[in-house]
Amino acid sequence: MPIRLIAGLGNPGRKYERDRHNAGFWFVERLAERSRVALRTEAKYQAVAGRLAAGYGDVWLAMPQTFMNDSGRSVVQLARFYKIAPDEILVAHDELDFAPGVVKLKLGGGVAGHNGLRDIQASLGTQGFWRLRIGIGHPGDRDAVADYVLHPPRPEERSEIDAAIERGLEVMPLVLADDLAGAMHRLHSKPKPAPGAGEDAKA
Repeated sequence: MPIRLIAGLGNPGRKYERDRHNAGFWFVERLAERSRVALRTEAKYQAVAGRLAAGYGDVWLAMPQTFMNDSGRSVVQLARFYKIAPDEILVAHDELDFAPGVVKLKLGGGVAGHNGLRDIQASLGTQGFWRLRIGIGHPGDRDAVADYVLHPPRPEERSEIDAAIERGLEVMPLVLADDLAGAMHRLHSKPKPAPGAGEDAKA
């Protein structure tokens, strides 16, 4: 099924805009900028949103303004109004289990303690939606997670996260062409070394 809604997760407001937890917002903002999509406040969906034209129709880009723990309310309002099925939804979010610089795409699965994903899963009644998982690293202590995600990454971490977001953006043409398998293959494949890399220099 083609993707018809791309929702980036985060917390609204300037207080949170640089926090690790807002990596999903960063992705949608850059996708909208690259696609020249104007994002506007859509009060009835409790989101900042805009529509991107794909070959099969419009795709909503949305950033729920309901705060992370209540993300499902906004996503479901959009999905119900436009009759968007769960497997037509892609959620971009921060991923503690991946180091900064890692980004992966998958359908379904657990929520691994992510409150935004948990609320979307509960609201949709299924795990069967797509996720773009943007690595932010883990503080190493489960009790430190809440404080960690609500603080900005170190500059070198932010650089790696931005690079991962860029790789995610690079596969969006495949996603928007309804080639999720191709997008996953490209995103998850290790880059091939440049010709001659590792060879001894010839005299």
